[in-house]
Amino acid sequence: GMPARPYTAILGGAKISGKIDVIQNLLEKVDTLLIGGGMMYTFFKAQGLEIGKSLLEADKVELAATILTDASARGKNLLLPVDTVVASEFNNDAPSSIVAIDSIPADMLGMDIGPDTVRAFSEVIRASKTIVWNGPMGVFEMANFAKGTNAIAQALVSATQTGAITVVGGGDSAAAITQAGLESAVSHVSTGGGASLEFLEGKVLPGVAALSNKV
Repeated sequence: GMPARPYTAILGGAKISGKIDVIQNLLEKVDTLLIGGGMMYTFFKAQGLEIGKSLLEADKVELAATILTDASARGKNLLLPVDTVVASEFNNDAPSSIVAIDSIPADMLGMDIGPDTVRAFSEVIRASKTIVWNGPMGVFEMANFAKGTNAIAQALVSATQTGAITVVGGGDSAAAITQAGLESAVSHVSTGGGASLEFLEGKVLPGVAALSNKV
C-alpha cells in the first residue's frame, strides 16, 4: 500500500555520497525531508554559508545545491537545521556553544543540531503519519553531542504512539535508537544498513511491505 501521509524522511549521517540515490528517491516520494548530521554542512556550504572546520564533502557541494533546487522545483519541504552545536575540537569534552547556522565561527566545527532545530523537526515528525529515519543528527557517539539524535528518537516514539508507521534504518540510526532504549517503541528497526538503504532507494523489502499493508 501507499505510505500514509504526511510522509517524512529524516536523513543524517556524515556524508551525502553514500546516500545520493536515497535522497533522490525520497524527494519523489516524501512530503518533507529533514536533513541533519555531518552532511548538513555540505548543504550549508552550497548555500554560501561559513561552516568553519565542520565536515565538508567539497566534491559534493554542487550536488547539494542541485538537490536543494530540485526539492524546491518539486514543491517538497526540504528542511535544513536552523541552529547547530559547535565545538573547538572533535572531542566530547571540548567546550561547546549553540549558534545560528549563519553564524558558525570560522575556527569551530559543527557537532550536532541545536535546540531550535530539534523543536522544528520534532513538530514535523509528530504531525507525520509515515516516517523513515536514516542517520544520526550529530556525533551521537559522544554523549555531549547526542542530544539532537536522542531528541529525534523521542519524537519518533511519540509519533509511533499516536499511530504513525515509523521505520528506522541503517546501522547508526539503529544504534542511536537502541542507545536511547527506544528500539521496541517504533514500528520497525532495520539494523542492516544496506537493507534499509535499499528500502529508501525505492526497492521494497518483504518486512516493510508487510508493515505498509497494515496501514
